[in-house]
Amino acid sequence: MSLVSMPFVDSGVDTALHIVAAVILVGSIAAAAYGFWRIHELPIQKAHTKEHHQLGLITALTWIGFIWHWVWVLAVFIAFVDGEQALRRIRDIWKGDDKMADEPIQASATPTTPSASTVMTEKEAEHA
Repeated sequence: MSLVSMPFVDSGVDTALHIVAAVILVGSIAAAAYGFWRIHELPIQKAHTKEHHQLGLITALTWIGFIWHWVWVLAVFIAFVDGEQALRRIRDIWKGDDKMADEPIQASATPTTPSASTVMTEKEAEHA
């Protein structure tokens, strides 16, 4: 064997190495595609976990995000940010109740019972 000859060329080992390289290449591409898919589905999984009210919107934005990636970022934002709580916080800041929003609510010493007209059912509270 000379110094310029290539080892394993035109032998059974050469064919086996090509097969191993092809399997590693296909496996790497499949793993990258699966990882991309799992990351891309993250907003939908988070919305299911939180039982988000906008699950359909998040799902549609996630699918559209395959083409326009900025839409996927919007889906992530909607899925991870609690919109109702954020709006309440912005409202409190706007009204100037910033101190009250940061402090925990203290229970009074004498409990009061609400009248029948002020008690809302769970369904009314959800739609309010």
